[in-house]
Amino acid sequence: MLPLLLSLLAAEPFDVAAHSAILSTHAEGAQLYECKAAADGALHWVFREPIATLIVDGRTVGRHYAGPKWALDDGSVVQGKMVGTTPGATAADIPELKLQVVDRHGDGRLKEAAFVYRLHTKGGVLDGTCAMAGALQSAPYSADYVFTK
Repeated sequence: MLPLLLSLLAAEPFDVAAHSAILSTHAEGAQLYECKAAADGALHWVFREPIATLIVDGRTVGRHYAGPKWALDDGSVVQGKMVGTTPGATAADIPELKLQVVDRHGDGRLKEAAFVYRLHTKGGVLDGTCAMAGALQSAPYSADYVFTK
């Protein structure tokens, strides 16, 4: 029993359970990349911004976008700053993140949020070379976002 419990705890990358959850959402969207020159002049895809729909029980409840920000249909908006990261399950999955809320607006469900966790990521990675500076390319992704106090 103890080895199983230890393996489950080791699998959880962040201390999500240590905080009171305010809201858990599923996100479907894309990570947007821009073709830019590296220091050596070679062109590579560089992350630009996310765009995703936040879903609860099959219903759209908000959006996730550059900032990074999360805006709910109830008028509440939070902006996060990354304070922790762990690799996705595969090389094709963007990292899981812990973000501290650094700004908030509105009196909706997110008004007391202190942290945002991006968990269970699937897809979203775009790497390698590209042909033209300034070109844009999106990579579909999904994740779960948990907002905590």
